[in-house]
Amino acid sequence: MTAKLRILGIETSCDETAAAVVTRLADGSGVTEADVVLSQLDEHSAYGGVVPEIAARAHVDALDTLIEEALQRAGITLAEVDAIAATSGPGLIGGLLVGLMTGKAIARATGKPLFAINHLEGHALTARLTDGVAFPYLVLLVSGGHTQLVLVKGVGDYERWGTTIDDALGEAFDKTAKLLGLPYPGGPAVERAAAIGNPKRFVFPRPLVGEARLDFSFSGLKTAVRQAAESIAPVTEQDIADICASFQHAISRTLKDRIGRGLRRFRETYPEIAEPALIVAGGVAANKQVRSTLDELCSAHRFRFVAPPHHLCTDNAVMIAWAGLERMALGLPADELTVAPRSRWPLDSEAKALLAYGKRGAKA
Repeated sequence: MTAKLRILGIETSCDETAAAVVTRLADGSGVTEADVVLSQLDEHSAYGGVVPEIAARAHVDALDTLIEEALQRAGITLAEVDAIAATSGPGLIGGLLVGLMTGKAIARATGKPLFAINHLEGHALTARLTDGVAFPYLVLLVSGGHTQLVLVKGVGDYERWGTTIDDALGEAFDKTAKLLGLPYPGGPAVERAAAIGNPKRFVFPRPLVGEARLDFSFSGLKTAVRQAAESIAPVTEQDIADICASFQHAISRTLKDRIGRGLRRFRETYPEIAEPALIVAGGVAANKQVRSTLDELCSAHRFRFVAPPHHLCTDNAVMIAWAGLERMALGLPADELTVAPRSRWPLDSEAKALLAYGKRGAKA
C-alpha cells in the first residue's frame, strides 16, 4: 500500500481561479480537505464570453489569497503538503502561466515536487476520487472547449474514440443563447428557457447520427437555430423557449446515437467486464436533459452511469490535485521546474488532429 499523500492543487486554465488540498489515503481512497473556487462570471458576462486578458489579470489578483484560504481550511501549512499540482494545459495561455508559475514558485521555495497536470486528465480521473471507478472506463468530456469520448485505460493511458469536428457542445449552447438574446453563460440560460418550451415544434438536424465513427458535430445545429429564429422574427419569449427545447432535444438524440455506439464498442472491446462505467464531466454535464439521456442510455446498455457532483464537473482544483496524487502514488516522476504551459494538449497523443476542428481544438 502507498503511504498517505497530500497535494495542493492549483487550477487557472480559463475563468475560474481555484485551489484545493486533497489527501490520498493508504487504501487508495481520497479526501478533499479544502476546495476553494472563485468565479469570474461577473467580469466576463458583459462581453458574452471569456476575455483572456481579463481572466489572466483576475487570476493574478486572486490566486495567492485562494491558496492561503485553502491551506487554512485544511488546517495545514505548506510544509505539510507532499507535492504541488498545477494545471499546465490545455487552456488560455495567460491563465495557465499564472497558475503554473505560482506552482513552480511554491515548489522552488519549499523543495516540494511539482506535477504539471493536463486539465482533461483531471476531468477524466475525478470519478476515481468520487466513486472509486476502476480502470478501464469511458468518459464523455463536454464543456465549452471540448467534446470527446475517451477510453481511460489507466493514469496517463488514454485513447480518444471521438471528438467534435467543429464546435464543442458547450460552445454551441453559448452561441445559441447569444443569438437568442439570452444571458451568459449560455448553457444554464438555454436550459431554463427550454423548461417551458415545446421540444417538438422545431426539427433540428442531428449531425453525424447514423455514422459508424464516434465523432460529434454541432456547428450545423447552431446554424439551424439561427435560421429558425430569423424565419419567425421577431421572436417571443415562447418562441425562444420552443427553440431552446427543440435544440436540447436534438442534442439529446445526437448523444443517444453517438454515445450508444461507443458503449457497444466498449462491450465488444472488454466483454469480460460485467458492469462497465460511463463517466460524464465538464460544465455541460450539469444539464439535466443531458444527464437524463446518458442515464437512460447506460441503463439500456447495462452500464454504470457516473456523474460527479456539479462542482467537480466544472473547472476546479480538486481534480488537479487528485490527478497529481494518482501520478505520485504510482511513483511517476515529478516535472522539472522548466516545464512550460501548453494551450494545446490532447489527452491521447496518438490521436490525429481533425482538420475541421481548429480554433477550439486546443482541448480536443
